[in-house]
Amino acid sequence: MKHSIQKQLIGAFVGMMVLALTIIGVVNYCFLQPYYTAHKEKKIMEAYDTINDIKDASVDFSGTVRQIASKNNLSILITSSDFVPVNSTSRDTLDMARRLFGYYTSLYKDKLTVLEQTGNYVMQTSEDQAVKLQYLEMWGVLDSGNFFIIRTPLESIEEAASMSNTFYVCVGIVMILLSSVSIWIFARRFTRPVMELTEISKKMTGLDFEAKYVSRGSNEIDELGENFNTMSSELEGTISELKSANVELQKDIEKKTQIDEVRKEFLNNVSHELKTPIALIQGYAEGLKENINEDAENRDFYCDVIMDESAKMNNMVKKLLTLNQLEFGNDQIVMERFDIVNLIRGVLQSMDILIQQKEARVSFEYADPIYVWGDEFKVEEVVTNFMTNALNHLDYDKKIDVKILEQEGTVRVSVFNTGDPIPDEDIDKIWIKFYKVDKARTREYGGSGIGLSIVKAIMDGMNQTCGAKNYDNGVEFWFTLESK
Repeated sequence: MKHSIQKQLIGAFVGMMVLALTIIGVVNYCFLQPYYTAHKEKKIMEAYDTINDIKDASVDFSGTVRQIASKNNLSILITSSDFVPVNSTSRDTLDMARRLFGYYTSLYKDKLTVLEQTGNYVMQTSEDQAVKLQYLEMWGVLDSGNFFIIRTPLESIEEAASMSNTFYVCVGIVMILLSSVSIWIFARRFTRPVMELTEISKKMTGLDFEAKYVSRGSNEIDELGENFNTMSSELEGTISELKSANVELQKDIEKKTQIDEVRKEFLNNVSHELKTPIALIQGYAEGLKENINEDAENRDFYCDVIMDESAKMNNMVKKLLTLNQLEFGNDQIVMERFDIVNLIRGVLQSMDILIQQKEARVSFEYADPIYVWGDEFKVEEVVTNFMTNALNHLDYDKKIDVKILEQEGTVRVSVFNTGDPIPDEDIDKIWIKFYKVDKARTREYGGSGIGLSIVKAIMDGMNQTCGAKNYDNGVEFWFTLESK
C-alpha cells in the first residue's frame, strides 16, 4: 500500500508538535502548582526578612512591606509577646491574632502540615475549616521579641495554576492548527517536485522521453531532476540504437534463406516486365529507320513512344534497385522517434498540385503531434506510395481520407480512396512484385506493380505490418508503427 510522502511529512511534524505540547502540558500540570507554592514560600521568606529588620513594629509598616504584601497577596501580622496586635496588613487582624495564639498554645485544631521548622519560625500549610480553604503560613518570633504570622491562601495558587493550564491548552490547540496549516503548505511545496519526478518516471517507464524536469533552485531534488533529464536522453538514444540493432539482427536471420528465391523471382519478373517496352522501342525504332512514315508528325509520334517507354523502363529499374536494396538489406533501417502527423502533413503539401489535378478532396484532421518509432525517410516513402496509389485509382466522389488510430503501443495509419474495390481473389496478391489487378489501367498511368512491393519490404524491414481492406465505395490501405 502506497503512502503519500506529503501526508507522512504532515503526520510526522504534527505528531512531533502534539507530543512536545503534550509533554510540556503534563509537566505543567504536575509541577506548576508545586513551583508556584515554592515561589510563594520564597516570597513569604522575603517578607519575613523585611519585617524582621524593622526596629519599631508599632509604627506603620513601610511602603516596602505593604507593597510586598499587596503584590504577593500576603497577610502580615506582628503582635507583642502577649499576642496583642502591633501592626498588620490584613483586615482580619483579630482572627490572625487568635490563630497565632492557637499555634503557640497548640489549641488550634485545624489540620496542619509542617513544611519547615527552625528555632525562629515554622513554615506550614493549614486548612481553615470555617471557610474550607487551605493556606500557606509562616509564624514565629522576630529578633525584636515580637510574634508574627504571614499567610497566603493556596486557593489563589491553585486557581492560577488551573488558569495557566487552561490557557496553555487553548494556546496549544491554536498552535497545533496553525502549525498544521504551515506544515501542509511547506510539505506541499517540498513534495511538488518529488511528485513531478514521479510522473516523469512513470512516463519513462512507458518509453515516453519528452517530459523534462524544470529546475527551480539548486537543492538535492533539483540535482536529481537534472539527472533524470540526462538519464532520459541517454535512455532514448540507447533504445533507438537497440531497436536499430534488433531490426538489423532479425533482418540478417531472414536474409540468407530468402536470397536465392528472391533472385530467381526477380530475374523472371524483370524479364517479363521489360519484354513489352523493349519490343515497342525496337519496333518503333525500326519503323523510323525504314522511313515507314515520312511525314514529320508521325516521326514525332514514334519518337514520343520510344521516349515514353524508355522513361517507364528507367522508372521501373530505379524502383527495382530500391526494392532490391530493401530485400537484400543493403539499405539500412535507422529507427528514430518522430511525429507522424507532421510527416503526413508534409507529404500532402508536396502532392498538392497532383491532388488539384485529380480534383481530389483530401481529409486529414490532426493537429497535435503523435510520436512513433521508425525510419522517418522510408515511412514518408510508404505514405507517398499510398497517396499516389489512391490518386491513380480515385473515382466516384473523389474523396481521400487519411486517418491515424492510436492503439495499445502502436499507431495505425490508413489511406482510403473512393473507387472500385479490389477483387477478393487479388487483394492478397497486390503486395507481390509486378502483380497488377487491372493491367490496362496500370499501364495507362505508368505503373509497374512495384510500389506496393516496396511498401511491404519497408514495413517488413521495420518488423511492422501493412494491408488493404475493401469497402463498398472504395479501398483502404494501412500500416502500423510502434509508439513506445
